[in-house]
Amino acid sequence: MKRLRDNINSSYAEAANALRGKQARRKIIVYVESYDDIYFWRTVLSRFENNKRYFEVMLPSKTNLSRGKKSVLMNFVTKDDYSSGDDRLGSDMIACVDADFDFLLQGATPQSKKVLECPYIFHTYVYAIENFQCYAPALHDVCVAVTLIDRRIFDFQAYLEQFSQVIFPLFIWNIMGYRYGVHNKFTISEFNRIADPSGFTIHDPQRSLDNIRHKVEVKVRELQREFPEAKEPYLKTKDEIKKLGITPQTTYLYIQGHHLFDTVVSPIMTKVCNYLRQAHEEEINKARAHGTQKRNELSCFENSQQDIKVMLKKSTGYQNCPRFKQVQDDIARFLKNTSPNQAKSAASQQPSASSPASRERP
Repeated sequence: MKRLRDNINSSYAEAANALRGKQARRKIIVYVESYDDIYFWRTVLSRFENNKRYFEVMLPSKTNLSRGKKSVLMNFVTKDDYSSGDDRLGSDMIACVDADFDFLLQGATPQSKKVLECPYIFHTYVYAIENFQCYAPALHDVCVAVTLIDRRIFDFQAYLEQFSQVIFPLFIWNIMGYRYGVHNKFTISEFNRIADPSGFTIHDPQRSLDNIRHKVEVKVRELQREFPEAKEPYLKTKDEIKKLGITPQTTYLYIQGHHLFDTVVSPIMTKVCNYLRQAHEEEINKARAHGTQKRNELSCFENSQQDIKVMLKKSTGYQNCPRFKQVQDDIARFLKNTSPNQAKSAASQQPSASSPASRERP
């Protein structure tokens, strides 16, 4: 027997909108993977709200508390033929998910096919929202927000570009493994272990990059020996990845988001912010001022500090990232091409809003 929530679909949402009257704003329900995603997708969708429509972003289930990409896809998309209109998503109910590797796999797996072809699923293009939060050009501003000190002692963008170039050859091997179904031979966990800038120091960041480069070269040689026939598939994968807009300098946006956030960017930012704090505290202590005034200044400075991970998650500097703008372009195209009365016919007559054919390349 079907439960009531099993019958709640885009048509139900459309009917609910109709009951509110012609003058009422249309509500579009947006299902996302986790609590953190709610705020991110709100930053994507806010610009499209007006006197005719608004979005309500929520998790897929309030009853069993299930979360994650699989929960979204299993609960709301079950068919292979997305033009049939039988799935729960539609013009008044959409899903927004992390791309993970699904964008890079370009339909090579059932899940990738589903994410790219369903016209009511929107994805991040980059691996996850954490990759947007670690968008290199915005990291200095996050440091300023954390420490309230505007001094550039470290070039985040240059470092992450070099980091990306170093890991790019191994990244291609990792994607190739997922595309050809042999990723168990070189897992994403093993890739993350190699792409770990442990031993990073502000004064000698090159040492950590050299360490990663050595590990990458060792692993590449090992994979080449194990798969001597993989040269042609490797070059083909590399060419296809570049055609998707991924460059050696931007690889960091497409590796596992949690690894980038927790193992790469957060530790580096912690060291940068700690250095800035210590330098500023030394300046206060050396200042020609009364002891009480110094203590008050130090107390005021300490009380103004913010948590690095919290500020990274609140940062919206990623809105200048071309991939973020591409996500917004997809939403704009969807809203232009569909309306409450046109959604089903549009899905069968027009290219998918998520398909490689219709999405613009950066």
